[in-house]
Amino acid sequence: MFSSLKNPPMTKCGKVYLVGAGPGDPGLLSLKGLECLKRADLILYDGLVNPLLLRHSSARAERTCRSQAADGRALKQEEINAQLVQAAHEGKTVVRLKGGDPYIFGRGSEEAAALVAANIPFEVVPGVTAATAAGEYAGLSLTHRDHASAVAFITGHEDPAKGETTVDYNLLAKFNGTLVFYMGLHRLESIVGSLLKAGKPGDTPACVISRATTPLQRTVAAPLSELAVAVKQAELKPPSLIVVGECVSQRETLAWFEHRPLFGKRIGITRPVAQAGPAIERAIGLGAQPVLTPTIEILPPENWQAVDETLEELDRFDWLVFTSANGVRGLLGRLWETGRDVRSVSRMQLAAIGPSTAEALNEFHLRADVVPESYRAEALAEKLAPAVGGQRVLWARANRGRDVLPRELSAAGADVREIVVYRNIDADSIAPAERELLEQGDVDWIGLSSPSIARAFKKLLSPEAEVMIGGTTKLASISPVTTAAAEQVGLPIAAEANDFTWNGIFEAILRAEGRESS
Repeated sequence: MFSSLKNPPMTKCGKVYLVGAGPGDPGLLSLKGLECLKRADLILYDGLVNPLLLRHSSARAERTCRSQAADGRALKQEEINAQLVQAAHEGKTVVRLKGGDPYIFGRGSEEAAALVAANIPFEVVPGVTAATAAGEYAGLSLTHRDHASAVAFITGHEDPAKGETTVDYNLLAKFNGTLVFYMGLHRLESIVGSLLKAGKPGDTPACVISRATTPLQRTVAAPLSELAVAVKQAELKPPSLIVVGECVSQRETLAWFEHRPLFGKRIGITRPVAQAGPAIERAIGLGAQPVLTPTIEILPPENWQAVDETLEELDRFDWLVFTSANGVRGLLGRLWETGRDVRSVSRMQLAAIGPSTAEALNEFHLRADVVPESYRAEALAEKLAPAVGGQRVLWARANRGRDVLPRELSAAGADVREIVVYRNIDADSIAPAERELLEQGDVDWIGLSSPSIARAFKKLLSPEAEVMIGGTTKLASISPVTTAAAEQVGLPIAAEANDFTWNGIFEAILRAEGRESS
């Protein structure tokens, strides 16, 4: 329950940002909206917001839902207003993250009015509204000099307290432009019937766009008089928009989004969420829906004593070897935190197991001297062996992993020291929503990007989800070593990357699906 708003805590007042999140594609968030998320102390997001946006913030996030959610909770608008006011009175920077645009059928102006009444400072950050985004992702230009010189946005879900509709269908039927109805799927028959009764021609092009700008987008087009039947047969689901007008005829030539190579596929991303950004963006770019199923957590060492002692004597080593980007960031990040910088490694030669690790070195303005053509420990050891005889090698590693590298380098005459700069810990569970998708067989592919991730994923599978693996849900491996680890614990691999990176995993999936990369 919220404390009384009449006697708020005596702290410096915070500020509320009413931010439009766009209609579903996380890439449609504005730069200012992204800045707000990064500054936020609290995020209150509505049910139409893509949860992937929350990875841009470390703030506490709460979902607000004005209709009954899966957990049985439903909030009235007045409760949401009160929560915004109270959090600001507590000195918090609050982001109210709303689907689409805050003021276009989003009740953002009601929230702004509540903030004004409570003397709370606020800003509105506009968002891409559903009509324009849905139209363009479905191949429709809502205005066109040959088809429509105007567009009207109409609610398909009026305030029930009004009793009678205030929408003038006689006027809309004569409107010489595009009609876009928001939130009208449940009233489609009534809306279509009212337009036809008012004189709108039955052969007017029309469509319904469901779950626009997401990999689950579906569009059903038909003449206006046949639209309701076509949509019912297609079993479209909300959120959706109804578009009526000549612009719908453009869809056959201008549709692009639904033709992406992995459109509609769900791809499980097993990397830790903080490091999953590039894989998420790649999945979205291919038209797939990323399903975050992190199987491990990356944590710092339990204490830094051994690392700090090694940093004191870096000048004694000839080579610094990294087999992961986490190792780079763990060691060089600690170097900075203890008052040093990259000059401490200036006399050392640097080796990286692959391009991702080399790119992490680039973040510190360092270049790898050695990167093998094949991104695995055996190839790195083979590349280094002729050069490290009689030299001291420091390997920055995780708390667990294969020991191929120190064994092979020691055999080549190197004096190898291993230092744990991060911990790789198995996750406790898969989040409920993602677990349900797995158990229902609604995830098409899972990417496994290391042997430890493969083993951890196996442990996290429920019996219901395990039944789906190898059937409706296929597994793609990053390398032969990962494939071997997966198969050892009973996970069948359907595709294996040639390039041992997450991009390689996606290319393997594309090959298996018989698709070409876009």
